[in-house]
Amino acid sequence: MDLIETSVVADEDLPVAAFRAHLRLGTGFADDASGDALLVQHLRGAIALIEGRIGKALISRDFRLTLLGWRWPDAQAIPVAPVTAVASVTLVDVEGTETEAPATAWRLVVDRHRPQILATGAVLPGVPTNGRVEIAFTAGFGASWDAVPDDLKQAVLRLAAQFYDGRTGAEPIDGPIAALLQRWAPVRVTAGGHR
Repeated sequence: MDLIETSVVADEDLPVAAFRAHLRLGTGFADDASGDALLVQHLRGAIALIEGRIGKALISRDFRLTLLGWRWPDAQAIPVAPVTAVASVTLVDVEGTETEAPATAWRLVVDRHRPQILATGAVLPGVPTNGRVEIAFTAGFGASWDAVPDDLKQAVLRLAAQFYDGRTGAEPIDGPIAALLQRWAPVRVTAGGHR
């Protein structure tokens, strides 16, 4: 499995002003924006760490998931949530020839924690021998910071503030931040449970 981002969140879409206010940095000076690059760096670090911990994309962007085969014959979980759209499911043979699977052969199950692609028939389209399948999709709570749930916003700002202050330690996600993330943690399913 290989998951890559095929688009990025622009710097201007990050909550730099909210982070500056959270840090209680002075405003009204001619060089207010001079430290923005550092604030952006800390915000990106905090967002990446939190997204990795909870398996969610906070701000919408595009991804491509590459698989050598389906997890189950009739279903495939998508490892990042919430998925808002699947642009394509493409079958690629050993020679690199691409064939887009018809949208009538699968459907997206929208779920905040465990989105999936399900077969509309008995099975998903067959992956070519020694080939792969590529799923292009969009995931995130929304296109802007305003769409991110409030508890996740607070967790990002608190963690970014720790980075900004230069705090170090074995675990950057302390008790209060962990508490904010708890309801967004991935659901672990045991053997015999629902996929």
